[in-house]
Amino acid sequence: MAHPVVINLSEIRNPDSAKLYRSSRVQSQLDHVGVEITVLLGRSLMPMQQLLRMGRGAVIQLDTNENDEVWILANNHPIARGELIIENDKISV
Repeated sequence: MAHPVVINLSEIRNPDSAKLYRSSRVQSQLDHVGVEITVLLGRSLMPMQQLLRMGRGAVIQLDTNENDEVWILANNHPIARGELIIENDKISV
């Protein structure tokens, strides 16, 4: 479990010291915080009956095209959009 970051506001009244504070103590603590990254390719809406009939090898058609941007989520919160790149059988954003 991550430890909470405690910021004493009296230590960061001066903008220069705030910059130093963020770049040292807080930054060193944030370096160890885990963030789950998810890339959302698209969505599909189908009746439950169709979903239950699906088996191995079934294809789900998404609401996106080949060149559409994808959503990048951090801990299930949208943070950016990007494009897929396929190179040497590897998929990247």
